[in-house]
Amino acid sequence: MRAVIQRVSSASVTIDQQVKSAIGEGLLILLGVEERDSEEDVNWLAKKIANLRIFDDEEGVMNRSVLDIQGEALVVSQFTLFASYKKGNRPAWFRAASHEVSIPLYNSFCTALSELMGQPVGTGEFGAMMKVKLTNDGPVTICMDTKNKE
Repeated sequence: MRAVIQRVSSASVTIDQQVKSAIGEGLLILLGVEERDSEEDVNWLAKKIANLRIFDDEEGVMNRSVLDIQGEALVVSQFTLFASYKKGNRPAWFRAASHEVSIPLYNSFCTALSELMGQPVGTGEFGAMMKVKLTNDGPVTICMDTKNKE
C-alpha cells in the first residue's frame, strides 16, 4: 500500500461538477493499493498516518499529529501511485491491485482512519474521474509505502 500524504489547509474532491467531499485543516491522502496488500498494511498505515507529527506546535516545530489538532482527512484512491515507468514512456499499471482487492482495502483503510480520528473521513469515489483541489500547507508532502517500513 502506498500513500502520498499532504498537510493541507483545505482540500476537496469534485466528481461530475459536484463536490463529493471537502475538508479544512488536515490531511489529503492519495492511496494506492497493490495485489499483495492486506489488512495488516491497512492497520499499519492508518496508525502511522494518524500519528504522523507534521503539524506545528506553538513554537513552530512539527510536533503535532492530525489527532492532536483535531484535523480532518480526505482519502482519494490513486492506482497511478503504482505506475511502472522503466520501459518506454507510457506507464503500465500491472502492480496496482484489481478492483476486487483494492476496493475492500481502500474502504477498510478509510474506516480504520475514521475510527482512529473519531470522525468520518472524506472520500473520493473509487474508479471515478475526480478533480482534486488542495492548498498544501508548508508545503508538507510525505510518501509512505507499507512494503518499506524500515
